Amino acid sequence: MPDGDVGAQVEALLGELLDQGGHLAADTGEKIVRLLVEYYGAGLARICEIVGAERPDLVHQLAADPLVESQLILHGLHPLTADERIEAALDRVRPYLGSHAGGVSFLGVDPDGIARLRLSGSCHGCASSTVTVSLTIEEAVRAAAPEITGIVVDGEVQSSPVLQIGRRPDAPTSQATRPVWRHPSAAELPHEGEVTSVQLGRSRVMAARIEDTYYAYVDRCPACEASLVGAALRGSVLTCANCESRYDVRLAGRSVDGSGRHLDPLPLLDDASGIRVALPEAV
Repeated sequence: MPDGDVGAQVEALLGELLDQGGHLAADTGEKIVRLLVEYYGAGLARICEIVGAERPDLVHQLAADPLVESQLILHGLHPLTADERIEAALDRVRPYLGSHAGGVSFLGVDPDGIARLRLSGSCHGCASSTVTVSLTIEEAVRAAAPEITGIVVDGEVQSSPVLQIGRRPDAPTSQATRPVWRHPSAAELPHEGEVTSVQLGRSRVMAARIEDTYYAYVDRCPACEASLVGAALRGSVLTCANCESRYDVRLAGRSVDGSGRHLDPLPLLDDASGIRVALPEAV
């Protein structure tokens, strides 16, 4: 079970305690969870100490496993620094950014715990570029280094010279615009060189796979407004079955016919939590 799913279930159970038994029961539940986390964390720390003394390389091998890595990060035992983990996370998400960001450079974590990155290049004219880049980078970086306090991305993403990612703990959240990360099932995902249409929540999503990389777009051809069901994928070029307009899936869905149109990209991540797509749905 993905670590994020366990955390969500714990939060849900604590919420049930609050509803059923009030704040006293909820506080007791939180104390129990905290004690268990500290207990197993101490055991994991001892394991890493023993293993690391004999086989330092084995600790790194263990950290390469997504589930073990999440536990090591949780207890502050990961053999890599936050900087190294963020660099590795960016390497993993670069294939999903396509031409949204010609380059993503990590500038380091400042004394306040804010991770700073810089984008070079952008998907000009792509209305979803800012959302796609910010959500994808934010999700990947926060998963790799949950101890950071914020993320700031400097670069030209459309007309915004500086893109702020994240919010202060006391800042209000807009329920109308908060994205929801949804997981398609394995059966819904396309095979290599194929395109599928997937219903995720209230949204219809077009998913494509090129080699080992998945891409997600709104299931709508911008030229004829038709669904992309039945679209052909040759290399990285997708051809609408209805009007035969062509788009480059790798390059943020840009038209290859010179029309200036583009598909609407959706943030997609493939990591320890599985493949998931961010959708602009209220929660």
